[in-house]
Amino acid sequence: MNYIYLILLWAVFYASHSFLASGKLKRKLESKLGKAFKWYRLFYSLFSLFFFVILALYSLSIPAQRLLAKGDLLIYFGYMAATFGTIIIVQSSKMWSIGKFIGTRPEEPQTEKKLIRAGWYSRMRHPLYAGLLLIFLGYFFVAGTYTSLTHLLCLIVYLPIGIYYEEKNLIAEFGGAYKKYREEVPAIFPKMRFW
Repeated sequence: MNYIYLILLWAVFYASHSFLASGKLKRKLESKLGKAFKWYRLFYSLFSLFFFVILALYSLSIPAQRLLAKGDLLIYFGYMAATFGTIIIVQSSKMWSIGKFIGTRPEEPQTEKKLIRAGWYSRMRHPLYAGLLLIFLGYFFVAGTYTSLTHLLCLIVYLPIGIYYEEKNLIAEFGGAYKKYREEVPAIFPKMRFW
């Protein structure tokens, strides 16, 4: 029963994430809130953090049941995956302002945004999702529990949905430029360059 509740918590977390990030909702709120809308991103970030903390605390309350036997090789690959995922997130976050992303440095609603196509974004459209996938995979290899597997599977199920809605917003914002970018660059699995 614990895992059903955990899946439901992830479903609510991901559904609220997609709903609160939807362009349609943001446009409605922008027209109603006026200048105060610039703080919406901060509200969104705090709400997500609060919900994630609740999810994490509930997850920690579930008794650990091992699925994978402990092994040095699994732990090694787990740490490697999580480290590489963290590197992807950190390096890709250098392409944009973390303050603006979180909402502590709000931008004016009418500010023109630029489509990022450099760094990790030249190899994959969603490096943050790729990084999270590697971190969750690494956590599963290290912990080896049913709980860590549930986290990973919930993320895998959500990724196509999250990408669909995020790209819908990006097409609305950047139009043909984003459609062209989408044709040239894969979503999560990077283009490999060996030269």
